[in-house]
Amino acid sequence: MAERGVEVSALPQEVREQLAELDLELSEGDITQKGYEKKRAKLLAPYLAQTQNLAPPPAYDEQSPGPSSAPVPEPGPGPSNSSSSSSSRQRRTRRRHRSSGTRDERYRSDIHTEAVQAALAKHKEEKMALPMPTKRRSAYVQSPIDNCTPPDSSSSSDDEAVSSESAGPQHSPDTWINSSLHASSTSSSASSTLSHGESRPAQAAQSQQAPPPPAFAHPPHSHSQPSALAEAFAATRIDPGGGVGPPDVPSQAQARGSRVDLPTNAVVRGMSRGQSRSSMMETADGVPVSSRVSTKIQQLLNTLKRPKRPELSEFFMDDQEEIVEVPRADPNTPKPEGRQIIPVKGEPLGVVSNWPPALQAALARWGATQGKSPALTALDITGKPLYTLTYGKLWSRSVKLAYTLLNKLGTKNEQILKPGDRVALVYPNSDPAMFWVAFYGCLLAEVIPVPIEVPLSRKDAGSSQVGFLLGSCGVGLALTSEICLKGLPKTPTGEILQFKGWPRLKWVVTDSKYLTKPSKDWQPHIPTANTDTAYIEYKASKEGTVMGVAVSKVALLTHCQALTQACNYCEGETLVNVLDFKKDMGLWHGVLTSVMNRIHTISVPYAVMKACPLSWVQRVHIHKARVALVKCRDLHWAMMAHKDQRETSLASLRMLIVADGANPWSVSSCDAFLNVFQAHGLKPEVICPCATSPEAMTVAIRRPGVPGAPLPARAVLSMTGLSHGVIRVNTEDKNSALTVQDVGHVMPGALMCIVKPDGPPMLCKTDEIGEIVVNSRAGGTMYYGLSGVTKNTFEVIPVNASGAPIGEIPFVRSGLLGFVGPGSLIFVVGKNEGLLMVSGRRHNADDLVATALAVEPVKTVYRGRIAVFSVTVFFDERIVIVAEQRPDASEEDSFQWMSRVLQAIDSIHQVGLYCLALVPANTLPKTPLGGIHISDTKQLFLEGALHPCNILMCPHTCVTNMPKPRQKQPVGVGPASIMVGNLVAGKRIAQAAGRDLGLIEDQDLVRKHQYLTEALQWRAQTDPDHTLYVLLNAKGVAVCTATCVQLHKRAEKIAAALMERSGINIGENVVLLYPPGIDLIAAFYGCLYAGCIPVTVRPPHPQNLSATLPTVRMIIDVSKAACILTTQVLTRILRSKEAAASVNIKTWPIIIDTDDLPRKRPPTIYKPPNAEVIAYLDFSVSTTGMLTGVKISHAAVSALCRSIKLQCELYSSRQIAICLDPYCGLGFVLWCLASVYSGHQSILIPPMELESSLTLWLSTLSQYRIRDTFCSYSVMELCTKGLGGQTEMLRARGVNLSCVRSCVVIAEERPRLALTHSFSKLFKDIGLSTRAVSTAFGSRVNLAICLQGTTGPDPSTVYVDMKSLRHDRVRLVERGAPQSLSLMESGTILPGVRVIIVNPETRGPLGDSHLGEIWVNSPHNATGYYTIYGEENLQADHFNTKLSFGDPQTLWAKTGYLGFVKRTELTDSSGDRHDALFVVGSLDETLELRGLRYHPIDIETSVSRAHRSIGESAVFTWTNLLVVVAELCGSEQDALDLVPLVTNVVLEEHHLIVGVVVIVDPGVIPINSRGEKQRMHLRDSFLADQLDPIYVAYNM
Repeated sequence: MAERGVEVSALPQEVREQLAELDLELSEGDITQKGYEKKRAKLLAPYLAQTQNLAPPPAYDEQSPGPSSAPVPEPGPGPSNSSSSSSSRQRRTRRRHRSSGTRDERYRSDIHTEAVQAALAKHKEEKMALPMPTKRRSAYVQSPIDNCTPPDSSSSSDDEAVSSESAGPQHSPDTWINSSLHASSTSSSASSTLSHGESRPAQAAQSQQAPPPPAFAHPPHSHSQPSALAEAFAATRIDPGGGVGPPDVPSQAQARGSRVDLPTNAVVRGMSRGQSRSSMMETADGVPVSSRVSTKIQQLLNTLKRPKRPELSEFFMDDQEEIVEVPRADPNTPKPEGRQIIPVKGEPLGVVSNWPPALQAALARWGATQGKSPALTALDITGKPLYTLTYGKLWSRSVKLAYTLLNKLGTKNEQILKPGDRVALVYPNSDPAMFWVAFYGCLLAEVIPVPIEVPLSRKDAGSSQVGFLLGSCGVGLALTSEICLKGLPKTPTGEILQFKGWPRLKWVVTDSKYLTKPSKDWQPHIPTANTDTAYIEYKASKEGTVMGVAVSKVALLTHCQALTQACNYCEGETLVNVLDFKKDMGLWHGVLTSVMNRIHTISVPYAVMKACPLSWVQRVHIHKARVALVKCRDLHWAMMAHKDQRETSLASLRMLIVADGANPWSVSSCDAFLNVFQAHGLKPEVICPCATSPEAMTVAIRRPGVPGAPLPARAVLSMTGLSHGVIRVNTEDKNSALTVQDVGHVMPGALMCIVKPDGPPMLCKTDEIGEIVVNSRAGGTMYYGLSGVTKNTFEVIPVNASGAPIGEIPFVRSGLLGFVGPGSLIFVVGKNEGLLMVSGRRHNADDLVATALAVEPVKTVYRGRIAVFSVTVFFDERIVIVAEQRPDASEEDSFQWMSRVLQAIDSIHQVGLYCLALVPANTLPKTPLGGIHISDTKQLFLEGALHPCNILMCPHTCVTNMPKPRQKQPVGVGPASIMVGNLVAGKRIAQAAGRDLGLIEDQDLVRKHQYLTEALQWRAQTDPDHTLYVLLNAKGVAVCTATCVQLHKRAEKIAAALMERSGINIGENVVLLYPPGIDLIAAFYGCLYAGCIPVTVRPPHPQNLSATLPTVRMIIDVSKAACILTTQVLTRILRSKEAAASVNIKTWPIIIDTDDLPRKRPPTIYKPPNAEVIAYLDFSVSTTGMLTGVKISHAAVSALCRSIKLQCELYSSRQIAICLDPYCGLGFVLWCLASVYSGHQSILIPPMELESSLTLWLSTLSQYRIRDTFCSYSVMELCTKGLGGQTEMLRARGVNLSCVRSCVVIAEERPRLALTHSFSKLFKDIGLSTRAVSTAFGSRVNLAICLQGTTGPDPSTVYVDMKSLRHDRVRLVERGAPQSLSLMESGTILPGVRVIIVNPETRGPLGDSHLGEIWVNSPHNATGYYTIYGEENLQADHFNTKLSFGDPQTLWAKTGYLGFVKRTELTDSSGDRHDALFVVGSLDETLELRGLRYHPIDIETSVSRAHRSIGESAVFTWTNLLVVVAELCGSEQDALDLVPLVTNVVLEEHHLIVGVVVIVDPGVIPINSRGEKQRMHLRDSFLADQLDPIYVAYNM
């Protein structure tokens, strides 16, 4: 990289030539990279010294001294390496000739290259560092080497620009990491608002002084070696304040098996952030931010602040319910100003006396009179003539074939082929003679030939579309040659494969030896040409469908006559044809018109061109050919391979027909070719571009000029004008100009006009671009078998401005876009199928390819293979560019190239790209001649099967039609509203209540139920042997049971042990650390007996102490526990060496092992002074990572137990099964409290046992004939995923769930409808009633608000409009409505509970059509948060809060969940209509984006549907950017496929632009024990760079 500081253009000419020479050697593989760099450094050394003191040039200034260059795209390799000799003299001469055209034949243009470079130079002043995607090493996809063709000179560059790859000296990663640490830089964004609106810590302000790290300085790190940055931070995370240290985030993703509750940085409610770790730099949520990720996000934010393309004014009005499109035209749009065009007439078709009555007649004539005259010469693979077919042989073989087809297929009496039947012609490009015979044989037999490509494999690109063509044409028979038949893919039994989508075909071999000579009296029938179909030519549409264009016999004849007249063909001339002879120009000139005029055709197959690109020039020279038929690529290759061959002469040519001369980018190839070959006798006037289309056939062709006459002028058009469909001569901005050459005049006997390409065929004005339509006898007649599409294409009657038809005669749409220039010359600027309509402007795919190619793709793009297409996303077309990447391209080069293509296309075409993808070399689907199959590529892109190795999405730049962000509306119900009963401003107030708890008559019961401790003692006396609990192990065996008296005795033992210990006083907190089981229950009652307050904590996971132990430690510290009750095994773990690695084990409180306590009774059993005393603390980590403990009083415990008893009708003869974690919330209540209160028997199934025995829970339900069971979502998911396919096996084992009356999922979230539905559906087969499954709902302030009991009506489901929901409004829609969301009621509201829906901002009650916070009032509300510093006043309003108006007396608790109440048609037990409560999501989790409220789960549902490889997904926001994390279940090569699909689906369904897409391994998204995603925890891990993602894409 020695030349970093040298300005190449300033070097002497000689040195520049030597540099170019070197570049050529490198690109042709004559020198290694190392040798190249060494020589190059040596050349530049003298100039480096002079420039040392100059500033390094910016990265985007990559102007090349001469015309720049790029590899050759599609059609396969050019000259082989053998042709490159090492003598520098030859190379120099070669270089002189090649400098004009070393890039892709189609799109090579020096002027354009310069324009692109100039546009990029403009950008370099405001150069932005785009954040480069992060990739895990293993995700680099190396393209399969075996199918990479070796580098050859076609992809060479002989004067590659000296590129300075990145601005300034490059630092190694370590240097900037160290500097950033010393400067204590945090790259948090100061300007953008931080999430949750918290104020930014003061220290972060220093970040502004730190130098920003270079954009590409960090290599993606792998598992084995964490980045230096992460290590540096690990060291800084020591807790300075002596407060609570953060639990370590696990550095490796845990397996999903060990569910972990992870608080974020342990910020406990009520503990102010200032006191915790005050000296650590934080962003909004206490995340250390000097990480790679946040640096990149900062870069992304900077790029997003750049001025964007102006929004389309009022493109969408978002009136809260509907999105209305209101496109407004830009007043500055150029408009056509000319008069209406007048149809252009071609010269009349001359009447010649000896025209044959049909083409077959011409063949018959030449066969009889000129039998020895050569018709066709075929070449072998080396380019030498292989054989020559004479007109006599052609005639006799064709007659033989016609006879065989009509008489010799099938048995004697049955005739398989009748005249008019369609027959497929399957011949390879290298075998023109067999094709000619087959084609003319079919014409003579009057069957219709349908030439198609030879299928190579079952997976050919577009093969099923060819099947569609054969089907629509009704083809049942295929003709082929013996060699070709042998090469077709076969099944193991030797039959020819049934190709995808093809009809069943009979194959007929047409080699001479298999044909029968007709009897003397048989003559083929040659009628005069009529309107019957003669042959069918296939054409692929933009969507990829392949249709057959039918050409009638008369059109075939007329077309040959018109071509003969236009090209002035003479009898006996020689023509060299390089084109595909099966269709288009290759067929019309090289097979049909040539026979009409007895021309000798020399057919040069594609394979020969690959091996020896000069072969066609040599053929012209040897045979003194008068006409040559080529494409731009053939000109280009010949020029590339041209080695000063003095002996070749092109002086004989009178016409060099350029078949794709209608492509605007052909101009430069023609010029460059003329430049080189003028010295070899090529006359400028013989170059004849022409315009053709399958439907209209030849539209226009330039007639050979008069020697010495001035060449036709060119049009230099403004690209901006073109995008608006008008012709404007480009004067001001040379960068965005398009130079177009004419394609001559209209064909003889034709009439042409220009009409608008879309809508009714209205005539264009003279300065307007439109579609060329032609009326002529020499054109296609229909799409065979497709009458509907035919009408719109072949029977178009143009109308004038007032809409009146201009005549009777029908025109054919040619699919070409262009205009008529001066002197009635036709100019073509593009094709309909390459048209991309973006926000009302037209862009041409070829133009974009040309611009992309002009951005120095030498290092990046393999052979210039680039595909451009558009996909419809969010009401508009979006442009996608896919290119093949060279196997040796570096990540940085590729990314650099991609970002420069973005800028070039933005500058020159004023259009934003949506997605730019690079795929490994040779992986895009190919067309038969080696080009890229665009529609298949698009299909792969949309299906997520393209497997790119690099991708850049730019939705922020190009999606300009987003709805306006919402301004918050004033709330409908205000204090001024007059309250009329329960109606507020015409709406019902959204509130609902469970039934009354009722009074307890029996005084004995009151005493029994005042406190749970008394209830247990009473049961132990009155019914000592009644079994309360049965604990099952993984085998379903009851390993432990507890009767009333056993439980009482065990509780007494524990109480005695607690009372004996000094230092444990009444009212102190005691942590219970037990696996799920009966020990836990006994310890709980033991604490109550001793007057201590129990705190249940999930034990640490022995295999994952580093992640789980800190959470345990934190709860112990926060709850100020005086002692820990636990088992012997856990005691050992707490004191082990492994534990010491994560926490300080010396400071544990007293640990009491309760496994073998002495049999003692406590002196007294504690009785609380009143029911308001705290019974226990309930600690839980919320999904947002908050660790909160709530205080539950004795009164709340008994009210809750009583409420559940009533709702579920629990009494001592009942049995319930519980498969839940018993540590917090309703799970704990059901596991530990409910049985003691109601006396029913609980069968306990620890959820972790299911991991080793999936069927445990379901077989228990069946075995014990359980009516009521409670489980968690994780358990339900385990069963659905693990047992879904095994219902037969379960039935065979006798599992029957018909006994289950209610199966309740205990959760604190929106019901997961999809999961409960699939569970019900799957297990319906083994008797589960569809009505059984329901959900419960609880929160921190009230552990059980809803629980579907046995008495209420079935839970109802509603469908709400998601767009309204984002505006906090509830609008019910029909099932299946677009943008609808199904929600299930969260269970019946418990007795004694009242809920009301409140506006969280105004605290006023809401009507039932609004979404608001659920507030609850009930005797079992929690008393408050338990916090260290006793600062309950901060949170008091969560528990005791009043409405701002309406009913100001009642005290409510805020649940922190959003929901709504709907009155249903059902009735409850009292006969009133039932009010259902629907929970939508947690308020803390909602994302406020663009003024709207989004629920993460809705976006995640869409993301998970986007691709089959996406497992779990999670979303969060960071500095107003939406981040999507998706787990990849498939192979890593699918990772990058997900990026566009995720971006598309979120844009389409939620109208949001994703900022960052992170693809991770399965199991990375943390999920807590309740099966809920911990999104905030994920966010912190991502920002701290601890996820080890497979791929991170930063969307521009």
